[in-house]
Amino acid sequence: MALHWVWWIAAALAVGAELLTGTFYLLAIGVAVAAGGLAAWFGLALEMQFLIAGALGVVLTILAHHWRVERMQPPPQRGLDIGQPVSVRTWRPDGGARVFYRGTLWDAELAAPDVPRDAPLYIVDTRGSVLVLSDRRPVA
Repeated sequence: MALHWVWWIAAALAVGAELLTGTFYLLAIGVAVAAGGLAAWFGLALEMQFLIAGALGVVLTILAHHWRVERMQPPPQRGLDIGQPVSVRTWRPDGGARVFYRGTLWDAELAAPDVPRDAPLYIVDTRGSVLVLSDRRPVA
């Protein structure tokens, strides 16, 4: 059997296994192995066949990984605390506050310096365990 057929059978097996996983990594390897088969078909030396298949396999696997990471990012989830009113207990000299929320005291800061301190305040964001407050309730 000619060597290029061995490459193409291996490529078909990799692509067939890809149908079971759905990750695109084996598809990238299958395409790279098929390129090694093309190199064999053109009569290149065995070392060149492996070099082409290996290099293309690395490049295509990296591309598949980047594509997968970009597409699989979970959508940003809005916290359950966003939009909830808080009761300011004390204002600190640095502009921060201690607020009463969910039965305990939290550190808080204003979303912008022009937010009035005497208005009803709502949680618009969180930075770690610090609540970010505004006088405007965010829309759902």
